Amino acid sequence: MEDAARERGLEIEVRESPKASSLEEAAALRGITPADIVKTLVVKGKGDQYYFALVPGDRAISWGKLRAAVGVNKLRLPEPELALEATGYERGTIVPLGSRTDWPIYADERMVGKRVSMGAGAHGYALFVDADALIAAYGATVADITDPIDGIRGELPRQ
Repeated sequence: MEDAARERGLEIEVRESPKASSLEEAAALRGITPADIVKTLVVKGKGDQYYFALVPGDRAISWGKLRAAVGVNKLRLPEPELALEATGYERGTIVPLGSRTDWPIYADERMVGKRVSMGAGAHGYALFVDADALIAAYGATVADITDPIDGIRGELPRQ
């Protein structure tokens, strides 16, 4: 993953990240807000087409908005084993950096202008990166692809 970041001119910081029991606890341990933890969700389209959706921790994918941004009628979250096969990362650790394939990336517009924390490719670690630099390095599409979560759930966001 560090090599992939270097190849794209990205400066990243990888830190140990103790297991947390909630999104709020994870954010507190990282010294950031829940909105600054960005989930990388693998989304499956038709056939072998996959996409990455970058979703702030305090928000959820809006399937209608994401389908409109991608320009397709059907998207779904793949089974964990398909996500692993598509990216090389287990759920909870997925990040576009170093993924087996550079799938198209759709980043929620609320990430823009922030330093965010993401999965780091392995359990127990978190990656920190400038969201704008990540978006530019991957040519990500920035759009409104999420809806608010009514109150932050007591569990960590799932991939």
